Amino acid sequence: MKKIVKDSLVLFIITLVSGVLLGLDYMITKEPIATQNEKTKIAAYNRVFAELHSYDEFTGLDEAQNAVEDAGYSGVTVNEAVKAYDSNGNELGLVITVTDADGYGGDIRMSVGVDTEGTITGLEILDISETAGLGMKAKEESFRSQFAGINAEQVKYTKTGKSADNEIDAISSATITTKAVTDGVNGALAAYRVLGGVSGE
Repeated sequence: MKKIVKDSLVLFIITLVSGVLLGLDYMITKEPIATQNEKTKIAAYNRVFAELHSYDEFTGLDEAQNAVEDAGYSGVTVNEAVKAYDSNGNELGLVITVTDADGYGGDIRMSVGVDTEGTITGLEILDISETAGLGMKAKEESFRSQFAGINAEQVKYTKTGKSADNEIDAISSATITTKAVTDGVNGALAAYRVLGGVSGE
C-alpha cells in the first residue's frame, strides 16, 4: 500500500513539474511567435500589393463568412480582411486572409490581394503542410503567379492546359491541394464582393 501511495505521489510531482514547465515554455514563446506571425502577415500584404503603405482592418467578418458559405466554399474560413492604401492615401484594394481546411495535409492559410477593379493582384501562402515535392509546390511562384491578373467571379483549375482567362493549371499529382488553394481564392473573392464597398473602420 505504501508503495502505491509513493508511486502515485512521484507520478503527481512529475506531472505537476511537467505542467509548470510547459506553461513557462508557452509564456516565453507566445510573444515571439505572435511577433513572427505579424511580420509574416505584413510581408504577405506587401507582396500582393507592392505599393502598400498602410491598411485598415475590418472588424466584422460575419457577412463575409456567410457569403463564402453561400458561394459553396464551406471549408473556407475568413480570418482577416484589410483595406490597403498607397503612400498618398489612395485605396489599392483588399487583402483577404482565409484558411481552407480541405488541403491534403490539413489547413492551408493564404492571403489574396484584390484591387478596386476586382482583379487578383497576388496570392501568398502563409501556412501549408502538404506533401513535399507535390502539394508543397503550391508555395512556388510558378503556381501562385497564375492567379495574378484574373478578374472573374470564380477561378477554375484544369489538368488539361489553361484555355480560359479564369483558369489556372493544376499542380501535377496534387489535385486536392490545387482545389483547396483555388477554393480558398474563390472564398476570398466571395468575401471581397461583400466587403469591397464597406469601410474598414
